[in-house]
Amino acid sequence: MIRDNLEIVEKNIQAACERAGRDRSGVTLIAVSKTKPVSDIRQAMECGITVFGENKVQEIQQKTEEITEPLSWHMIGHLQANKVKYLPGKVCMIHSVDNIKLAQEIEKQFSRHDMNIDVLIEVNMAHEDTKFGLSPEEVPSFVKEIASLPHLNIRGLMTIAPYTDDPESNRQYFKGLRELMGSINDTNILPSKMDTLSMGMTGDYEVAIEEGATFVRVGTGIFGERDYSV
Repeated sequence: MIRDNLEIVEKNIQAACERAGRDRSGVTLIAVSKTKPVSDIRQAMECGITVFGENKVQEIQQKTEEITEPLSWHMIGHLQANKVKYLPGKVCMIHSVDNIKLAQEIEKQFSRHDMNIDVLIEVNMAHEDTKFGLSPEEVPSFVKEIASLPHLNIRGLMTIAPYTDDPESNRQYFKGLRELMGSINDTNILPSKMDTLSMGMTGDYEVAIEEGATFVRVGTGIFGERDYSV
């Protein structure tokens, strides 16, 4: 099933890139393996997948202990400051930075290991009460505030669009995130321009790619529905 699903996802990514006039190499597929067993991850690895996303620090710890092959692990879920200490050496990117306390703790923990870490600012583009993330209006000042943290490489922005049966309805949020990154880049707040947009999930990643996504986070579309009761 996973191999078949990946073939479908890959065809969809390729088609979306062609529609947008983009090179396929500009889009990285993150296989979201949260709640899924190591056996599923290994099936995806056999299909050539090397980039995986997890929502919980504990799962990252457990899975990286069992899977020692060189993979790229991304922390894509809400991150509590007291869990950051477990991430140095485990992940290559944190997608969900949305407050100064968390940013300062990431700086503290990664500096202890003399490591830099790529981070994305989480933006609540649809202003949903149930979602984490900064409002778009808060992002420029937040980026400026954390720009001086030497061990954080601020690579770009991330959003989780509303769950919907109509992917087209989320285009406005993906376009808005791209435009927000462009406007911040124009101010030259950072020493180097942001280049990463993490947006689009199983239900809407094709639209996200058409609007400039560089990372798409696909879980159910690869691994099937999750069972949260176990």
